[in-house]
Amino acid sequence: MHTIESMHRLEPNMRRIRKIYFDRESDVPNSTLPVLLYRSVLPLHAAGKSSAFRERFKGTGWTGIWTDTIYDYTHFHSNAHQVLGIAEGKVTLRLGGDRGSIFRLKAGDMLVIPAGVGHRRLGGENGLKVIGAYPRGQSHYDMKRRGRAIPIVDLPSADPLYGAGGPLIKAWQARPATRRRSMHPQRPLQPAALSAFGT
Repeated sequence: MHTIESMHRLEPNMRRIRKIYFDRESDVPNSTLPVLLYRSVLPLHAAGKSSAFRERFKGTGWTGIWTDTIYDYTHFHSNAHQVLGIAEGKVTLRLGGDRGSIFRLKAGDMLVIPAGVGHRRLGGENGLKVIGAYPRGQSHYDMKRRGRAIPIVDLPSADPLYGAGGPLIKAWQARPATRRRSMHPQRPLQPAALSAFGT
């Protein structure tokens, strides 16, 4: 189960950013921190999105920068947060584990995934090119398929795109101690219709 909140723009050039919370699941721990979904931070038809993401991540102190796709099986990192910038193509992701929710991303979108949150690609790659990175000191990340313990990992000192004053800092600065699980039985999940905006 997940819930979504919206954040107001912090600067005139910032798009709306969504905070997405996931409960602990049987296969992955997820996190008390929200996944951050940045829609259309780079224009869809702009050239050089790979270089733009790489330069921004490097400039804000995020490290271990790579260019690749997103794995097609559920996994998470227990010792690192992760940013995924969609440089080319489009992709459908399941976040939050095998019982998680589905999101569609396109070139120019960006996703910040807290340590512990399960993620995987669904379907084909559709010409997908992803730029990934990790906060300073977290580039030697692990990759796990299953787990229950919610990781406690140092928070980044800067938003990967907007730097020290960016929305990640506000969204993650007050880490909640726990998130209560829903008392209602889980219903079959439907694809999240989040049009407009990864391993």
